[in-house]
Amino acid sequence: MTPRAEELLTLTPQGLYCPAGDFHIDPLRPVSRALVTHGHADHARPGHAHVLATPQTLDIMALRYGENHARATQVAAYGEAIRIGDVSVRFIPAGHVLGSAQIVIERGGLRLVVTGDYKRGEDPTCAAFECVPCDVFISEATFGLPVFRHPPIRDEIARLIASTELFPDRAHLVGAYALGKAQRMIALLRAQGYDRPIWLHGALEKLSDYYVAQGIELGPLRKVAAQDRAKLAGEIVICPPSAMQDRWSRKFPDPIACFASGWMRVRARARQKGVELPLVLSDHADWDDLIATIRETGAGEVWLTHGEADALAHWCAGAGIAARPLNLLGYGEEEAQS
Repeated sequence: MTPRAEELLTLTPQGLYCPAGDFHIDPLRPVSRALVTHGHADHARPGHAHVLATPQTLDIMALRYGENHARATQVAAYGEAIRIGDVSVRFIPAGHVLGSAQIVIERGGLRLVVTGDYKRGEDPTCAAFECVPCDVFISEATFGLPVFRHPPIRDEIARLIASTELFPDRAHLVGAYALGKAQRMIALLRAQGYDRPIWLHGALEKLSDYYVAQGIELGPLRKVAAQDRAKLAGEIVICPPSAMQDRWSRKFPDPIACFASGWMRVRARARQKGVELPLVLSDHADWDDLIATIRETGAGEVWLTHGEADALAHWCAGAGIAARPLNLLGYGEEEAQS
């Protein structure tokens, strides 16, 4: 790290901290001022005195933790420059989930970009990732290994639709994370012409209803609780990953276990989880997109927050880019589940 960069962002037990603005980004513990990149539980935690985030992220935190999840909140619109102490910050779309943002920190001609989590693949449910040229790029590395190259997402959706046609007597249970992954799966199914009702586990209803209220088209949705599960042959049912092994899943007609995750690229992992139809669908950038994004930013330094940080740092060194893993613990939990 250059001294100037370290003045703007440093590492503390609570996570990344900006001394010049006296705020933390996605802090792991309650702090006086938190800037939050998105609503996943490993980045957005309750108990802060003050939270600055996009309106959707604040709404999602309220849905998950209650209206009093922080003593005070402040809305950050995409692209709006906000002065905090001696720095200027902007929230720029990250393409991860609804309301997700990269946080741009600037002072004295130096620009740092903290991505949180991000992806560059197709997603009708959130604003697309925008690359911001910078001096220091702080990136995730969830899928920072060459083995993780996500296939065309429409091909994965087509495989699911084809399976429902091939096995009309079996229910298709799709494990998908409750925030972002489930709604993206539904929207992509609609984009490829699947117009039948899609059935939801109760744990997905509140966030899916919020997406619809935000103008995201999800088509006809049905609650599993209101239907005899034995009658859902040939239907697509989306549920949290944990429900796949639960007693809840046993009443469906000869269910096909499907799993929507970037980790499904590793077939051994799919077999270990008893997944019959693995769907490689991730809300994180794959190896190629991580590398392409680092190049596009033009950053001279790259800091890596979590994931396969050592491997990506090794690639950066070979490309003549200074890089270091920050070895932050506590992030990446939502993708590990899904």
